[in-house]
Amino acid sequence: MMKLICKFILFTILRWKVEGDFKKAPKKFVLIVAPHTSWVDFPIAVLLNYAIDLRANFVGKATLFKPPFGFLFRAVGGAPVDRTKNNNVVDSIIEIFNSRERFILGISPEGTRKKVEEWKSGFYYIAKGVNIPIYAASLDFEKKIVTISEKPFFTTEDKEADFKYLHSFFKGIKGKIPEYT
Repeated sequence: MMKLICKFILFTILRWKVEGDFKKAPKKFVLIVAPHTSWVDFPIAVLLNYAIDLRANFVGKATLFKPPFGFLFRAVGGAPVDRTKNNNVVDSIIEIFNSRERFILGISPEGTRKKVEEWKSGFYYIAKGVNIPIYAASLDFEKKIVTISEKPFFTTEDKEADFKYLHSFFKGIKGKIPEYT
């Protein structure tokens, strides 16, 4: 029922389209979603997650998962990460991947909704640390199209070249706030 409701909202009411799918994707991968320019990106991603039956996850600070709303964040795929004790967040997320049979981490490479000159590298080191692929999905608010990379990308020993390749997937995509793109 949730899938039908989300499909109706995303595709009929909001008039978004999806190009590509995750039918051949493995049970574990990092999904970078960009550009991240607005709080609206999260509800669109949640609708998409249910509409295409992806069952992707996200991580958030552990305090988000406490009452009264913690159950809601878990219900939509959230996994808590303790950031209070100088924990290495990348290592904590690698532990989550290693402890689960299936885990798809949806993450913004920008690390913020504001305009950035450089992506954060955590997603890259998580994929490298677990030896899993990276997939990409763009949220083009101008065209109302989500484009999904169907080809897995595995990290190499050349981070600069890898980032250049990954950046190319998002070329020309307009976020909700285009000046942050």
